[in-house]
Amino acid sequence: MASSTNGHPSHNGSGRNGNGHRPGRLRDYSAWQLFRKGLSASPEWPRTWHDHDLRNSYDVVIVGGGVHGLATAYYLATNHGITNVAVLEKSYIGSGGSGRNTAIIRSNYLTPEGVRFYDRSVKLYEHLAADLNFNVMFSQRGHMTLAHNDSSLRTMHWRAEVNKVQGVDSSVIGPDEIAKLVPFMDVSPEARYPILGALYHPPGGIIRHDAVVWGYARAADAHGVHIHQKTEVTGIDVEGGKVTGVRTDRGRISAPVVVNCTAGWSSLISDMAGVEMPVQTFPLQAAVTEPVKPFLDTVVVSGTLHTYVSQTDRGELVFGASVDPFASYSIRGSLEFTEGLGGHVLELMPALSKMRLLRQWAGLCDMTPDYSPIMGPTDVDGFYVDVGWGTYGFKAGPVSGEAMADCIAHGRPPEIISAFGIDRFAAGRLVGEKGAAAVGH
Repeated sequence: MASSTNGHPSHNGSGRNGNGHRPGRLRDYSAWQLFRKGLSASPEWPRTWHDHDLRNSYDVVIVGGGVHGLATAYYLATNHGITNVAVLEKSYIGSGGSGRNTAIIRSNYLTPEGVRFYDRSVKLYEHLAADLNFNVMFSQRGHMTLAHNDSSLRTMHWRAEVNKVQGVDSSVIGPDEIAKLVPFMDVSPEARYPILGALYHPPGGIIRHDAVVWGYARAADAHGVHIHQKTEVTGIDVEGGKVTGVRTDRGRISAPVVVNCTAGWSSLISDMAGVEMPVQTFPLQAAVTEPVKPFLDTVVVSGTLHTYVSQTDRGELVFGASVDPFASYSIRGSLEFTEGLGGHVLELMPALSKMRLLRQWAGLCDMTPDYSPIMGPTDVDGFYVDVGWGTYGFKAGPVSGEAMADCIAHGRPPEIISAFGIDRFAAGRLVGEKGAAAVGH
């Protein structure tokens, strides 16, 4: 596929990939075919996505093989017919933040811009399994953010009203309703941190993060996108203020468009193109318990206690907290985190004291000054960014991919991400989401 003269990928109305061949179709199996293959001694399952030789050139190169990079590639192909696309991942698909998060989905943010943006993502998640023909296991079980003092309760009322204006289902509920939804919660006035109310958001829930990554990778591959694992970007070439390609540990690739969809390392990738990012990287830790009989139907968040908890379909309790209080690229867990998290969880649900913690892990979060992402073009022509996602990037995967694909195809940001441009920091147009994003999983 050729590139247009303005440096943006041209549309390919034929639906063919860069080799001139029609992209492959996703293979559908009937229940009987699946059953037969499952009983076969050596079933020959088709590859979910394929290995390809690295081409000398692509129309678009996406750095980062997580949900944002794969979703961008998928929507470039499906919405705009741009299929001569490479997704480069230095490790394996989903090895970064997409595989290290707690997979909570919601749209009950604080600013109108944020609410509209994340609500679109929830809408895309609701029919993503059908779109990708892949079960992503989205469970809309509700999301509850607790208020332990008058100030927090005022913020919950504020968020609820902003949500309602944007058409998002959110409301403030009292302790009695909280007790019905979460019977194991200590809502008594004698609790160390009394619960005065909560922002309840029924559309929120949890999803299987690995399935989302695999589904997007499979669907993008079927449309002709090349996914290159174990391919590290070592440099980005810029000439005359325009991107000309990327250098990798497997060779150089010419490309008029390069998209930074990395987490944790986003500022380092942008530095390669000479674009400075107002981003700091912090570790975020999480932990999971042994599986028990399902009893927690809703996601519970406490900003005061810096913790959140949900239960998977397998019965494990997933715990998380706020980012570590220091900038670092470390993804090691710490005993200090485990002790603090355990104590805070037991403040909410004392009955969990006998449960055993099985494992803990950490991921890297790129935090911006206003807790909102940085999306769209930069001062370097052809270099786009989709970064700065802090602790809330996975829930934005579908809408980010859709919006970035539109931005690349048309050379300008669509309205839904216009407020998230990098120029907002110099202009003082911050999109302050700390009140809903600091621990608001």
